[in-house]
Amino acid sequence: MKRRSFLKTVGGVVGTCALGLDTALEASPAESGAGELPRRVLGRTGARVSVVGFPGLSLIHHDQERCTRSLHAAFDQGLNYYDVAPAYGNGECEIKMGLGLQGLERSRYFLACKTKMRDKEGARAELERSLQRLKTDHFDLYQLHHIVTPAQVKQALGPGGAIETLLKARDEGKVKALGFSAHTTKGALEAMKGFRFDTVMFPINFVEFFERGTGKAVLKLAKEQGAAVLAIKPLSRGAWPQGVEQKRKWWYRTTETDEETSLALRWTLSQEPVVAGIPPSFVDLLEKAIEAARHYRPIAETEVAQLKQMASGCGSIFDPEEKQVAFGKPCSMPYPETPWQSCGSDVV
Repeated sequence: MKRRSFLKTVGGVVGTCALGLDTALEASPAESGAGELPRRVLGRTGARVSVVGFPGLSLIHHDQERCTRSLHAAFDQGLNYYDVAPAYGNGECEIKMGLGLQGLERSRYFLACKTKMRDKEGARAELERSLQRLKTDHFDLYQLHHIVTPAQVKQALGPGGAIETLLKARDEGKVKALGFSAHTTKGALEAMKGFRFDTVMFPINFVEFFERGTGKAVLKLAKEQGAAVLAIKPLSRGAWPQGVEQKRKWWYRTTETDEETSLALRWTLSQEPVVAGIPPSFVDLLEKAIEAARHYRPIAETEVAQLKQMASGCGSIFDPEEKQVAFGKPCSMPYPETPWQSCGSDVV
């Protein structure tokens, strides 16, 4: 079986230090063909990942048998990028994914995990537990999870911060590429200025972009740095408007029709340097996203106009956290009675 060795990258905390990256992952022989799920190069890592990632939180809705079927079905359709975090279901989703991925050769899929711990010791504990739950000896991508405030960035990148664990784990071969996820522009930019991450996970969504410009600054800096962008909320239609039937009990409205899903996903995948998108945490929406990506073509101007019309008047799902950063005020999400819908939700 063919193996790939990937490029070395450079990272720096305040200063700059040379950091090596060696990853083995089976690559698709071609980026895409007719009816195939496309793959793109993940920035300077050299890894090739499917343009749609598996949303690990979706596993919270089903029993193990259904989860295993879904994980394997996605793989059979060309998906090789799996995303999960210990925060998803308080570890339930990691456990289900670890069991469900058994039977798939480890070199053939790209496994990404995260830590919400900002200190070195806490991050190490989460990393080791996640490796055990996911039944693997390494993660292809490990990320600081859900960055909101500059203070969180300062703690994670400062002396005794989580970044020390990530760097050490990379030296040990337990993680390959390093990244972060963020829900605010200021938080993302602070992280990118403080360390040269391989990946940036951020909301790249037509509603937030056209209504509030969210994502423009992050995309610009990521492109300058050569970092790959992993889009969250690509199928969001914003906050639930009053009077609209809530077809899903979820903290934001999603695209539902095949046409809406295709437009939203193709718009996100047309923004440089976006490599992949993580659909909302429902298996049926994952299937719609995979189907839309199979027929990917760059978004057309007429379609952009259609998306702008769809976005008009839609409420933001990130305003609470942006205001928290701007004004230092506590925030609240639409459905605080549900644990993953409270302020600071990291749900996709």
